Amino acid sequence: MKFKEYKYKINGTLYKVGIGDIDHGVAEVQVNGTPYKVEIEDNKVAAVKVAAPKAAAAPRTATGEKVIAKPAPKAAGSGSPVKAPLPGVVLDILVQVGQEVKASDTVVNLEAMKMENSIKAGVDGKVASIAVSKGDSVLEGAVLLTIA
Repeated sequence: MKFKEYKYKINGTLYKVGIGDIDHGVAEVQVNGTPYKVEIEDNKVAAVKVAAPKAAAAPRTATGEKVIAKPAPKAAGSGSPVKAPLPGVVLDILVQVGQEVKASDTVVNLEAMKMENSIKAGVDGKVASIAVSKGDSVLEGAVLLTIA
């Protein structure tokens, strides 16, 4: 008979265990060369049906509005939108409406996957509008602000 060999260290003592054939709930086992017949208890457990969890309600602001900003289509002539490159939470808005910005200026700090991401303006101009607030959750592609 061929045994499948295993080595176990229990309380500092090494044991060589070989497991052979299993027939009708009885396994042939060798521990350090000593043969044993081990009865395997049949522990069939009844299947437990688990109810699917209910979806949580979308978070809301203090005024009751939804927190998540969805991607918005660009309106004609409205300027250059600065969009979220990935989903996250707005940590800080570093500009105000009417403020002049350079393309390399950081305008929003966004937390995504436990990392802080600096969102740049991308174009020179003046901040025309800000579409999000600090603490808002945004999806990828959501307009954060617009530069005219």
